[in-house]
Amino acid sequence: LSVTSVEDPVIMSKIRQNLREKHARHIADLRAYYDSEIQSLKQQLEASHRTASSEDLEKINQNLADRCDHLDAALNEASARIKALENKNKMLENQVADWRERFYAVSSTSKVLQERIEEMRTTNKEKDNTISRLKSRLKDLEEAFEKAYKLSDNKNTRLKEENKMFQNLLGEYESLGKEHERVKDTLNATENKLLDANTQISDLKRTISKLEAQLKQVEHENTLKLRH
Repeated sequence: LSVTSVEDPVIMSKIRQNLREKHARHIADLRAYYDSEIQSLKQQLEASHRTASSEDLEKINQNLADRCDHLDAALNEASARIKALENKNKMLENQVADWRERFYAVSSTSKVLQERIEEMRTTNKEKDNTISRLKSRLKDLEEAFEKAYKLSDNKNTRLKEENKMFQNLLGEYESLGKEHERVKDTLNATENKLLDANTQISDLKRTISKLEAQLKQVEHENTLKLRH
């Protein structure tokens, strides 16, 4: 099994169906074999009754009874082993499905975080551009303020208005600067979350690989037992 096969529910359903059919065929073959053996022993017993003495019949009957008991015990043991392997297969399949769901959830979270980071980077870039424009405007106002101050000391009203504009612009610049820092902090935190999500995805992939190996080992053990 590969990761792609594990992620495909159709392939997993076919694999489970094939395993169930294989188990059913093997159990049917075992039962047919043992039924044939028992029938043969019964026929031998009936033939022996017609030809052997009472003591020989008792001995043969005991041997046949022991052999029947042995065959019944072997059949029961094989059936129990097959049932245990089927239960183990089912448990591993459930674990694979659970880890696959967790993998999908973490992948979805990682994708959402990546999209948020891209959005925040775009917003941060726009904020940087806005701050650059404000710096340029601030520099122009400073130059205009200095020029106006040199040209005339009597234009107090105009200077006050320009100073007010300058203060307002300075306050806007500081506010945007603080917001820019908050955006940077949020971006760093989101990038850390994305890193954790990627690490968790790697762990889930390794866990899925281990579960696939365990499932393959159980199938191999099941095949060997059924052949035995």
